[in-house]
Amino acid sequence: MRHPDVPESLDSWWILHRMFAFDRLAWDELAQTERAKIVEQATDALNALKNSEDTDVGLAQMVGHKADLMLTHYSKNYEGLAHAQTVIDRLRLSEFITPATSYVSILELGLYDATGKIHAGLAEKGLKPHSEEWNKAFDELLKEQEKVPHHAGRLWARIPQRRYVCFYPMDKKRGEEVNWYTLPFADRARLMLDHGKIGRTFHGQVTQVISGSIGYDKFEWGVDLYADDPLVFKKLIYEMRFDEASAKYGIFGDFYSGVQFSLDQLGTYLDGNKVAELNSRLEPAMR
Repeated sequence: MRHPDVPESLDSWWILHRMFAFDRLAWDELAQTERAKIVEQATDALNALKNSEDTDVGLAQMVGHKADLMLTHYSKNYEGLAHAQTVIDRLRLSEFITPATSYVSILELGLYDATGKIHAGLAEKGLKPHSEEWNKAFDELLKEQEKVPHHAGRLWARIPQRRYVCFYPMDKKRGEEVNWYTLPFADRARLMLDHGKIGRTFHGQVTQVISGSIGYDKFEWGVDLYADDPLVFKKLIYEMRFDEASAKYGIFGDFYSGVQFSLDQLGTYLDGNKVAELNSRLEPAMR
């Protein structure tokens, strides 16, 4: 039985973020031929993940002390995340990268507005809430949301090929005095609508990927931002801090930011003579 105050969502890619510390000094002690073998093995394994219809993978050099390298894995099933994790752990490269933290989630499109409209439409038809007929009609209407062009394009989009990335987890407050989950559905829907309007003012400047992590990790959502100018992250997040949904109800975890680079640039990143480049900006938006 669906709780009337719970907004529905459309879910797609399972997502695993893994952050690593890189022992660059130990790497530098290796002979060039040995480093080349390790890079070739790792690049082949990562390409196999990226070129699959059911998975995708991205690499980023982190800036700051919390981590050196971030691997982002997409999979169409949960087992795929376990597989990707095992693939990385079996590489010779794993002798030089130590896990710093990780985050497990699933890409989701929140449907506050659509959920409210579905509830209203079913009420107009005189269906008893949560009856067998109501649930069947609700499922059919929810399924139609997947066909909405805007939704379909976002659900199965690959990892955005933009130079800069920012990842952070977040919660909604659940305190005794301030509790997001005790707000009436209509109030939460209004706040999220206003919140989304801010994001849309940055259309074209940033690509946002929201993933749900309730039941999978410490926080409730993970947020990935991708842009061609890192200053956009500060401007967007700062402006959202003045929005009521964030100012009153938002709790944020650590922020991780850095530069994405192409898989064929792994050796450049590991050798550290220059910052690895993001060569492919023609990655298909979805498959």
